[in-house]
This record gives sequence, structure tokens and C-alpha cells, in this order.
Amino acid sequence: MRLATWNVNSVRARADRICDWLQRTGTDVLAMQETKCKDEQFPYARFEELGYEVAHVGLSQWNGVAIASRVGLADVQIGFEDQPGFSKDPEVDPALEARAIGATCGGVRVWSLYVPNGRELDDPHYTYKLDWLAKLRADAQSWLAADPEQPIALVGDWNVAPTDEDVWDPSFFEGKTHTSQPERDAFHAFMDAGFADVVRPHAPGPGVYTYWDYTQLRFPKKQGMRIDFVLGSPALASRVTGAGIDREERKGKGASDHAPVVVDLAD
Repeated sequence: MRLATWNVNSVRARADRICDWLQRTGTDVLAMQETKCKDEQFPYARFEELGYEVAHVGLSQWNGVAIASRVGLADVQIGFEDQPGFSKDPEVDPALEARAIGATCGGVRVWSLYVPNGRELDDPHYTYKLDWLAKLRADAQSWLAADPEQPIALVGDWNVAPTDEDVWDPSFFEGKTHTSQPERDAFHAFMDAGFADVVRPHAPGPGVYTYWDYTQLRFPKKQGMRIDFVLGSPALASRVTGAGIDREERKGKGASDHAPVVVDLAD
């Protein structure tokens, strides 16, 4: 089975490109982030024409996550059990955002995740990000404890660069989000809980990135970040036969600012 994750940065704007990529690469399951549309606006028909079932949650023109699968799509869950919400106004109850969706595809429990950005270190969104990651880690640890043999894939845009080699210039990010120690600790807590970064052994750094900002010619200058990951439970990690980052898909007109991350699993 070929599993991929891709922050598509608007599924409606890039539906043709995404579907062409699915056909060209033979991907069986694609987790998408930043679909940027409501459920009723998602281009389901384009995927269904190719034999994919789709589960999506989107509440507005922001955020949005989806899973497209041609190997089954069962037990769809919108949000994880303890997923926190967010509100800019402390007087307003936090609202649950469209940042997580889970489904069982070909026997693998796949979670498409769009971790909050954090914005600035002193912004309430940063505290929200750390809480979001902590709650996800606790829930993921409980899933693994309940069934240690379950193949689980936590995939998506984590908005964390866990090591200095995952950014083009560590000094550029000093005092900023994505590389702060609390964020990195929150990411590494998933490893402590039993999950593994299953892509890095097949695509080691430095200089191996998944995201390049549209501004400042970051892509041609090779000034990127590695913030998209596939974290696998032991049962999933043991099945990985290959993995990589499709950097070519960041090229050309109409590209997302993220590249697809792909993992091949043995049956």
C-alpha cells in the first residue's frame, strides 16, 4: 500500500494537479491538509471518478483536512477524542477547528492532521498549539496501549521542525515558532509514546525539506523547512519498505507550498 500526506493549500484550486499526481504515482491513500473549503464545496466527484472514497471536514475557507482512499474508508472520526478548540477572545468559548480526521484504510488507521501554526511565541495560538499536540499525544498513546499491534499512521503538516537540520538557517528562526524547544519537545513526545518518524531513515537530512514559502524565492534558493511527517506505530513502522518526499511536485505553476510525503507499506 502506498500512503501519502500533502498539505495541498486549497483542494479546489489544485484538484486537477492532485488527481493527476494520484494517477501518476499509484498512491492508494492520500491524507490532505489545508483543503480550505466547507464539506459541500469539496470536489468529491474528481476523486470518485478515479476510484477514491473521500472523508473530509471543513468549516470555512481556513484549515480543512481529508482522506482519500481506494483501499477502503471505514470508521471515519472527525477530530480526536480530547482535541481542544481555539478562540481569540477569552470571553468566547473555544471552537473546535477542522484540523483532524481519522479513518481505517486497508487495515491502517490513518489520521490526517493539521497542527496549529502557533503564530508567535507570545500569541495565544502558541499555547493552543502546545495543548493541541499534548492532547493528541495522550490520545495516540492510549490508542497504542489499547491495541499495541494496531498499525497507526499520524500524518500531516505538524508545523514543527524538530531538529536544526530541518530548517535552512536555524539562526533565522531564533525567537520564532516551529523551532522553539517546547514545540520540539511536544513533537518528540510522540517518539517517547512509541511512534517513529518512518520517512527520515529513507530521506535523511540536512537540506531535505517538505515546505518552501512562496515569498523571497525560497524554493529556488533551497530555503525550506521539514514540517510534514508520517509518524507510525511499531506495527506500521515494521511494514515500511520505502519512503520519500516528492520535491518535484513543488515545482511549476499552481504548486502548493508543500511537497507530498510518501510511504510504501508491505502487505
